[in-house]
Amino acid sequence: MGNRGMEDLIPLINKLQDAFSTIGQSCNLDLPQIAVVGGQSAGKSSVLENFVGRDFLPRGNGIVTRRPLILQLVNNTAEYAEFLHCKSKKFVDFDEVRSEIEAETERITGANKGISPIPINLRVYSPNVLNLTLIDLPGMTKVAVGDQPVDIEHQIRDMLLQFITKESCLILAVTPANTDLANSDALKIAKEVDPQGLRTIGVITKLDLMDEGTDAKDILENKLLPLRRGYIGVVNRSQKDIDGKKDIRAALAAERKFFLSHPGYRHIAERMGTPHLQKTLNQQLTNHIRDTLPGLRSKLQSQLLSLEKEVEEYKNFRPDDPTRKTKALLQMVQQFGVDFEKCIEGSGDQVDTNELSGGAKINRLFHERFPFELVKIVFDEKELRREISHAIKNVHGVRTGLFTPDLAFEVIVKKQIVKLKTPCLKCIDLVIQELINTVRQCTNKLNSYPRLREETERIVTTHVREREGKTKDQVLLLIDIELSYINTNHEDFIGFANAQQRNTAANKKRPIPNQVIRKGWLTINISIMKGGSKEYWFILTAESLSWYKDEEEKEKKYMLPLDNLKLRDVEKGFMSTKHVFAIFNTEQRNVYKDLRQVELACDSQEDVDSWKASFLRAGVYPEKDQTDNDDAAPADTFSMDPQLERQVETIRNLVDSYIGIINKSTRDLVPKTIMHLMINSAKDFIHSELLAYLYSSGDQNSLMEESADQAQRRDELLRMYHALKEALVIIGDISTSTITTPVPPPANNNWIQDAR
Repeated sequence: MGNRGMEDLIPLINKLQDAFSTIGQSCNLDLPQIAVVGGQSAGKSSVLENFVGRDFLPRGNGIVTRRPLILQLVNNTAEYAEFLHCKSKKFVDFDEVRSEIEAETERITGANKGISPIPINLRVYSPNVLNLTLIDLPGMTKVAVGDQPVDIEHQIRDMLLQFITKESCLILAVTPANTDLANSDALKIAKEVDPQGLRTIGVITKLDLMDEGTDAKDILENKLLPLRRGYIGVVNRSQKDIDGKKDIRAALAAERKFFLSHPGYRHIAERMGTPHLQKTLNQQLTNHIRDTLPGLRSKLQSQLLSLEKEVEEYKNFRPDDPTRKTKALLQMVQQFGVDFEKCIEGSGDQVDTNELSGGAKINRLFHERFPFELVKIVFDEKELRREISHAIKNVHGVRTGLFTPDLAFEVIVKKQIVKLKTPCLKCIDLVIQELINTVRQCTNKLNSYPRLREETERIVTTHVREREGKTKDQVLLLIDIELSYINTNHEDFIGFANAQQRNTAANKKRPIPNQVIRKGWLTINISIMKGGSKEYWFILTAESLSWYKDEEEKEKKYMLPLDNLKLRDVEKGFMSTKHVFAIFNTEQRNVYKDLRQVELACDSQEDVDSWKASFLRAGVYPEKDQTDNDDAAPADTFSMDPQLERQVETIRNLVDSYIGIINKSTRDLVPKTIMHLMINSAKDFIHSELLAYLYSSGDQNSLMEESADQAQRRDELLRMYHALKEALVIIGDISTSTITTPVPPPANNNWIQDAR
């Protein structure tokens, strides 16, 4: 019956595979097994039935085996069968087994003769079998029949190769004796994947159907058409015997009598027949497992190590223990607080390399998006000059003013300061959104306890929303404070005397010449008629925008001066995944070649915002939406007398200077206010108050109730862990006690014709 320890290993590995497949993972152990290959009606199924000693496989003409049947034979005192797809049912009647195989085959393949690579797993327990894993595969065919696809031959071939290509798979090549062995489909495909013949065992069936006066003696003696592992002859029941329900035991006795009485085979009768084939397969599989043990052991050990940490917390797990629930609640809330702080403050472990999140995203909002929104509001030159002109005239009334009025300056400045409220409130909303996303991201670790996750999210989100009102009130208060007193004695304010002597354009603050502000990839959107869109490496400096073929910066394509350039938003195309903005010349000149504007595309809106912020640093500002048509503007706005024009220019310079001071202050104070009143407050709340809120929100037992998925996963992990440990123990015993036999010497198998 083979090595006892080895027979214990295979059922254990079967359990191991079940444990892995149940939790949706694969152990990828490539366990040793025997694949049965051959042409249609070669007698493959009969050989398997002889092993089991029962009729249980479908019969008929054409392709009968249309799905791989993984047959796990387990030596057992009781005799029954069970399928993996209905494990709870034990089949004692083997006619029912056949019906179930046919029904399960048709469920996937339909009633026609189509095939499917999805296997049927059948386990047979019997005192008459050895512990073996065999796979009955569809018979090879050349011609499609009925509703079969025209490429049925290639489909079957691909399916066979899936199994027999693995080095751990022995190949049982079944060929009928009444056909030309040199053209055997089974031996051809076996040679293709096993050219040295190390894994191929030849089986010759239908020896009793050979023409009178002929025999296969030279083949069975491995003299003619040799194989490295040789051939074994068997005599299966005829169709008449099967139809007549001839008992398999009687058939085995008849097979024995055939070999003993046949003059060509009697001298090798002890090496022929189904019992010898079983014994040989058991030995070969035992040796094969023995050879694969070192690799199998290392795979099992690596699986065990990967589970060790996760299983540690489950080893002494008692789901209903109240002290465990209290401890778990404390640990999870504490871990949630640590994770939230790491997301906000940054951390070296578990860094996301795919996208910005948490603190990094908030930092971008503070220092790129928010300043850009502020500048967008302030720089609306034509509208601003019109408002200043109206303010000066309205202050003077019917008189013609000789001096530039202070009141006009204050009115215009306050109007500009009020406009800061919108971007400040928008910044708070964006930070809140990111904070809530961070909370959700950090509660992923609480998935094992759905109610705890739900309550934690609700409590922290509610706190953030409560702080939203206070933060907005405080930010609006900062702006109201700026409105309450216009400090013209500020050290950075230019004052009236300097304002009259300055020219806006000449005084424009520009970064250091040739200072590189940003580098990166952008796509220039051009119509297909003009060459199509293309990606370039861009370099933005304080004076120009240049683009190159690639990052090496050797082949410059173009250099565009920044003078008179502005930014413009562009709607994303219907089919486009890119986000687009444009640069254009305010003097209506072509920007690049014959293009009035150049559209630049990025992969995300965040990249667009970041590039816009970089252009602002270079002094390129966004275009303003003109609510009034230029032609409809009052004539007096454009036809100013020289004195009024000087006054407008003076106030324009003063407003520019003062708003610059306010902007600088706002850019500094608003992020600080948000950090203090919202972000730091959220961190403090999670560390000091969240646990108390959770205790007061309901029953602790319901909070710490496990999800059904988590309970199932825990059970499967523990099962798998113990199965792995047990397998390693058994492998350790076997490797010291199993005696292997050497592989036969190589045989010249060049006589097998190539498969293709």
